[in-house]
Amino acid sequence: MPLPLATSALPRTLAREEAYICLRDWIVQGVLAPGEALRDQDIAARLGVSRTPVREALRRLEDEGLVETALNRWTRVAPLDLTRAAELYPLIEALEVLALDMAAPTLTEQDLHLLTQANEDLRRALEGQDAGGAVAADEAFHGVWLARAGNRELAIVLGQLRIKLRRVELAYFDAGPRGHASVAEHAALLDAVRERRWHEAKGALHQNWRGSLERLQNQLNAVE
Repeated sequence: MPLPLATSALPRTLAREEAYICLRDWIVQGVLAPGEALRDQDIAARLGVSRTPVREALRRLEDEGLVETALNRWTRVAPLDLTRAAELYPLIEALEVLALDMAAPTLTEQDLHLLTQANEDLRRALEGQDAGGAVAADEAFHGVWLARAGNRELAIVLGQLRIKLRRVELAYFDAGPRGHASVAEHAALLDAVRERRWHEAKGALHQNWRGSLERLQNQLNAVE
């Protein structure tokens, strides 16, 4: 797939990080398809940088599991791997429950409004078969208590894990029962948070993540 052209050359001091961010986003969003060859010279030309920051970005993405290489043979986008995705779900689940626990004393009426709006946005995106919008709304919903937790290290770690998961969810988030079940689970979580029933809220969050993984696995098994 042809890569987007950079609108201008990147500042040299930002080239390494910008090359990484661009390539990561192209992979996660599907602009670069699973298995697609990655040629540092072509990418450097598109970004308006030298090959060095591109090579550094590719090595970083390989460490993160988004790129794979065979020495002196090829570099390509890593395939979607359900096994690796399944490993992400329980990690994110545990960290989000921690974030909810930390955020609970400080959640406000405005936070409840944000949760309600995000879940409504998710419902509308699913009805419109907008996978990108659905994933964005889902992340906005889960991001409310993460923002209130006030722990930067937790936010960084969860952000890195969610980026990897986003690639899978963009590929498989649909308007069928899988997506609408998430809306219902969010609603149950929101009711518990609104009434300050924190034990139930954490249980609903556990269920949302475990249900999401189960539905993804069922969907992929049906395709196979």
